[in-house]
Amino acid sequence: MMSLLVLGVLLWMAAHLFKRIAPGPRAALGNAGRGLVALGVLGSVVLMVIAYRGADYVALYTPPGWGVHLNNLLMLIAVFLLGVGKAGGVVGAKLRHPMLLGVVIWAIAHLLVNGDLASLILFAGLGLWAVIEMLTINAAEGPWTPPAKGPVAKDAKVAVIALVLYAAIAGVHYWMGYPVFGAGA
Repeated sequence: MMSLLVLGVLLWMAAHLFKRIAPGPRAALGNAGRGLVALGVLGSVVLMVIAYRGADYVALYTPPGWGVHLNNLLMLIAVFLLGVGKAGGVVGAKLRHPMLLGVVIWAIAHLLVNGDLASLILFAGLGLWAVIEMLTINAAEGPWTPPAKGPVAKDAKVAVIALVLYAAIAGVHYWMGYPVFGAGA
């Protein structure tokens, strides 16, 4: 299962980085390239879910007890960052890659509460992808010109949506047997 998990993470990276690493071949594919990328992303998610759920537990470290509380806070911040970039508020005007930063924070949060090999492969792998994606975008696009700041009300709207989504995510975690406010988030 671990090899399928690694394959899933690598397929995720390849599908997402295809446009940046191989812009010529990606452009030559036209709309078919979008389908290929979507198929790669879907395939990677299927592989990661099946492999992660079926992986044997191989302990690497013992997560700290306080990690659960920090995980919950970081997850709320991560969910907020996933949506704030397109909101047109204040926060999105200060961060170049809020969604990718949200993925990095999501990965760190999960590594705080999961000390097994499968979690390290999945969460560290996707966090690493987000960092590589940010660096690749920065290198390709050069210096960033921040957009004009919008009203704080737009950020507040995203914060409310983030709270609702966080509650839904917590519910799904409980349903799947992963306690959010206890050990092993």
